[in-house]
Amino acid sequence: MAIAVVALIAGFAVYFNSPDLNKHAAGQGGFVPAVAIKNGTAVKIQNIDESAFKKAPELAGISGYINTPPITLADLKGKVVIVDFWTYSCINCIRTIPYLNSWYEKYASDGLVIVGVHTPEFEFEKNTDNVKAAVQKFGIKYPVVQDNDMATWNAYQNQYWPHKYLIDANGYIRYDHIGEGGYADTEKVIQSLLAERALQLNGSQSAVNFNSTGVSNPSNAQSVNFEQIRTPELYFGYSHARQPLGNPEGFSPGQTVTYTIPSAADIQPDTIYLQGSWKNNPDNMELQGSTGRIVLDYSAKSVNIVAGGTGYGTVSEDGSVVNNNSRGADVGTDGKFTVDGQRLYNVVSNAGYGEHRLIIDVTGSGFQIYTFTFG
Repeated sequence: MAIAVVALIAGFAVYFNSPDLNKHAAGQGGFVPAVAIKNGTAVKIQNIDESAFKKAPELAGISGYINTPPITLADLKGKVVIVDFWTYSCINCIRTIPYLNSWYEKYASDGLVIVGVHTPEFEFEKNTDNVKAAVQKFGIKYPVVQDNDMATWNAYQNQYWPHKYLIDANGYIRYDHIGEGGYADTEKVIQSLLAERALQLNGSQSAVNFNSTGVSNPSNAQSVNFEQIRTPELYFGYSHARQPLGNPEGFSPGQTVTYTIPSAADIQPDTIYLQGSWKNNPDNMELQGSTGRIVLDYSAKSVNIVAGGTGYGTVSEDGSVVNNNSRGADVGTDGKFTVDGQRLYNVVSNAGYGEHRLIIDVTGSGFQIYTFTFG
């Protein structure tokens, strides 16, 4: 889904739209003032015909409200709204949360509302208690709703985690952004839409005076150089996998398979290899024996896994157990991590980008692994 630029106003107000979403809707909408923010003041530049944009679909089929009473977009008319599609074990989503938290804290008093639409990728992400724990862990104060049946996801014709839709005070989608990054442009659009709202409410060009018009730079944000990450996200479940296992045994849906890792010289990069007895589940591999091994040659700086079930893993890299210079945030000084819930675990965190051979020795029947993701 491409993002197209529809207007760039005086270098301050930036508006984007998705051609699949923002098709002309004749007879709807009206003209609203396009504005720029300069020295904290909203300055009218021109009028924009809102009929060129699509009305934001209503939240549909919501199965749960995590930290909010029932909420609809109709309830929020007159506010500027960000609808953010996310899921709690997605590393790309996790890395955007500090910016969303910052924007909510910074602009809520000016009329911004964020609605986090939690649409699960994996079955365990439908669990309300899991989502509540994640919302608390990430310090999310803006409303979060559960879209377990993907009804709202489908209403927006969405395909990505994360995906942010910015909706103006009249309910029209004026901007959308797929994935990480673009934070400065997104915040400029937030400011511009809030300024439009203030001008419509107050009729004054000096109606908005933000305490800080600079872009946010949260202290807990993670910096990622995507050009240096060579290994794509890798899935273990046969219904999610985008490429075969490296083992000659391959996937056997619903079956338990005893895997054998080939010789070190035959291991291919960016390919998952397993050793031991593993059950092939739709969205994960589940260890059936008491021990197993996972091997991956990757190119990145950090490595995350999404895991659940029971047991623990010992993490080695390039022939040695990870140490303080390479172990991830969820790994102890002994190189081990313990599965304490169905979530994302950071298992490797190197100082720089590079190529490495990762080995995870797993102990505990019932250990489940879903994905590798990278930073």
